[in-house]
Amino acid sequence: MKESPLSEYRYVVPEELIAKTPASPRDSARLMVVDTKTGAVSFDTFRNLDKYLPIHSLLVLNDTKVLPARITLHKKTGGKVVVLFLFNEWKKGEKSIRGMVDRTVVLNEPLYLSKKKWFTPISQDANIFTFSANFSLETFSAEAKSHGTTPIPPYLKTTTLSEAKLRTRYQTIFAKDQGSVAAPTASLHFTERVFEKLKKKHIEKAFVTLHVGMGTFAPIGKENFVSGKLHEEWFEVPAVSARTIIKAKREEMPVVAVGTTALRTLESAVSRALPHISDRKYVVMDGSKSISGKTDLFIYPPYEFKLADALITNFHVPESSLMCLVDAFLQYKKSSKRIQELYALALKNNMSFFSFGDAMLIV
Repeated sequence: MKESPLSEYRYVVPEELIAKTPASPRDSARLMVVDTKTGAVSFDTFRNLDKYLPIHSLLVLNDTKVLPARITLHKKTGGKVVVLFLFNEWKKGEKSIRGMVDRTVVLNEPLYLSKKKWFTPISQDANIFTFSANFSLETFSAEAKSHGTTPIPPYLKTTTLSEAKLRTRYQTIFAKDQGSVAAPTASLHFTERVFEKLKKKHIEKAFVTLHVGMGTFAPIGKENFVSGKLHEEWFEVPAVSARTIIKAKREEMPVVAVGTTALRTLESAVSRALPHISDRKYVVMDGSKSISGKTDLFIYPPYEFKLADALITNFHVPESSLMCLVDAFLQYKKSSKRIQELYALALKNNMSFFSFGDAMLIV
């Protein structure tokens, strides 16, 4: 039975290095570049990303869109209950939706969105409840836009950004497919200027979708290492993106995963398309149809990655599955430096951390 190596992913970030607001402009965020072949670590700004990516490579980006999923409901008595609805888990046609609540609620007692619309908690798993609704949930995302607020992580509670600003800044410039309750933060640094510079180096783009849940940022425990599983998140690799990725691998173009969510999506798609593959030289997707479903894939060292050759990522919260994934990628790339050593370097150089923080490129 594999022990939980949580001690390897514990560290302390000084409060002043936790970014409360994003860099402005987006691409002025700092970039730490890790060359796993030479062991060299250098520092630059994100707008110069093109200098460090191989010519004729392929970026894989997560086009999910964050919904204002934190919604205040009202009890019959007038009391308020704030629910973070997990849109990332809900699929069209389902008649119930799960949500995290900020206080005790009573099963089967309605909570009102308006006089004519309400939710009824019908089951409970710790602080997560399953809610049925007296109206079609097909329209709920539109309701969220008018009733909800952006579900930022707890460490951003003191941000000075208004709700209107958060809806823009806690969102990528290419966000399209709504369903996330957290942003794919590595992609927040991209601007049209960055994409134009990458285009000049013949660096292409492919989009995938993984709807991010709050579980992405949750601490992990021994049970995760025992089961080899995490929370579930819905993903999709559209057929057009699958074909682009297949073409890149056939032509030996480096594939650059933008963020841990994109990397997890690629690995999940491989597992879904061909579960027993072990040789990454094989073409693992046929490109004739999209690959989608729910994934509970937990990636931790050691792990043999099938598609990605490089990774762009932020600096993640301690003891998270995201740290495990990045560390697994470093080991897969035979990096001479583990994640703790790199994070120590980032701290020493006053890099900013977490969702609105700076970025790291592993090549």
